[in-house]
Amino acid sequence: MSNEPAPVSFSQPSLPPSPKVSVCIPTYNRADILPYAVASVLSQTYSNFELIICDDASPDHTSTVVSQWSDPRIRYLRHPQNIQRSRNMRSGYEAAQGEYFIKFDDDDALTPTFLEKAVAILDHQPQVDFVCSDHWIINARNERDFAATDANSAKWGKDRLGRGVIDDLLSETFLHQSLQVGSSLFRKSSLQAVDFMRFEADGCEDFDLLVRCALANQSAYFIPERLMEYRFHGGQTSLRQDIHFLTAKSFCLASYRFPERPDLEQARITKLHGLKQVLAMRLIEKGETQRGRALITELKNASTLSNRARVGQVLSYLPAWVRQLAFQGFRQMRPKDYSEKVRNAAG
Repeated sequence: MSNEPAPVSFSQPSLPPSPKVSVCIPTYNRADILPYAVASVLSQTYSNFELIICDDASPDHTSTVVSQWSDPRIRYLRHPQNIQRSRNMRSGYEAAQGEYFIKFDDDDALTPTFLEKAVAILDHQPQVDFVCSDHWIINARNERDFAATDANSAKWGKDRLGRGVIDDLLSETFLHQSLQVGSSLFRKSSLQAVDFMRFEADGCEDFDLLVRCALANQSAYFIPERLMEYRFHGGQTSLRQDIHFLTAKSFCLASYRFPERPDLEQARITKLHGLKQVLAMRLIEKGETQRGRALITELKNASTLSNRARVGQVLSYLPAWVRQLAFQGFRQMRPKDYSEKVRNAAG
């Protein structure tokens, strides 16, 4: 493993031996939102769990908030310095004592029966490696948005999945991206088989984990119920974050191979080419014109550029203020989807 400092642990009183489930909430600078996520775990109808809160050296009052909870199932791991998102997630995974494991973000939540229903399936179906469900969309006020939830389920194909073992897990994870790590309970042994999170996929680690589970021929069970809450709130993304995500996803797509599925292999190549074109545009928008142009040249030599990438190449030679005006205009012309509407309403 890495050489980063070990986390400082402010654990609550000792746990009963061997909790069945480990719930991990990685957190950073979200002291005001974290209590909603923690409360959703403490209100589960299934009680044999430990809750591991991994704090990536938050500069806010997260440690004070956590110190107010006295439930002995809570373990608090605070890193003395920031070690970044994926490593923070990994620290909770490595500390987990349970047979089953779930990680979800500090601004999301589980519905009260999630663990009860997911544990029952893993207990009675030993061939299943992980259980996942549909989820609600909530805004910054913790309100469920029914229209956005329906749109989200339709966009990612969750509404067409029936209850039971998923037939074609590779297609669901790679092509349709129908599943979500935050609404999935895994056998820890199944995560160990794929080595959990890859640090190079930071920002895209959930997608990467699910695809690698599918590539390892693991089995997933879908519950067509909304048993988790995923939050959309204002200011959730930035240009820097977009570039970070696109770089990570490009790494992931370049690392996969589907030799027995030519349809997926062609889709992988097409996706990677399209993703790099978007990345080149973002780099040019950010002012990293040399990197953006170099990427466009690489793509042009490999295949045909999209009209958008050609426009980006032209913009890279214009003054910065002209580029910014152009990119702002492009964003205003693009129709807003349900996620942006929820974020704007919640801001």
